[in-house]
Amino acid sequence: MQIDSSGWSGDGTFTATLLDTLKTMPAIEFIRVEDAPASHTEANYSFISNEVYVRFRVERAADQGRLLGVLPIRRAVWKPVMTLEQLERELAATGQVGAPDYSDEAMLQYLKAERIIPTYQTRGYKVVELVRIYRLTA
Repeated sequence: MQIDSSGWSGDGTFTATLLDTLKTMPAIEFIRVEDAPASHTEANYSFISNEVYVRFRVERAADQGRLLGVLPIRRAVWKPVMTLEQLERELAATGQVGAPDYSDEAMLQYLKAERIIPTYQTRGYKVVELVRIYRLTA
């Protein structure tokens, strides 16, 4: 498995947990993670937005069809071994990641929020983390 994290600053504990879970899945052959331009930090909160791109392994499969609507033919095609819906079910089954907050045919989206109070301080700050997972086709 190849992992490209050159565009990621390393911020986001949920993103790190998600990457650790994705690394264990044999159906994934490539992962790219990068910071999204929507990330923003203020005095009372920190909004972290990361995008994760996954490419699934492909297998050779036989496809049956008809040539000119008459002659039956068989041809070899390359099909991915996993889809985003299957990835969603796998991630929902894990206790660390869970089900996404939003999903459609092109994306899975997680939105996590936590309040962090550093030691010896009365006021803390809120960390909101948005992670979107997309499928790479090429």
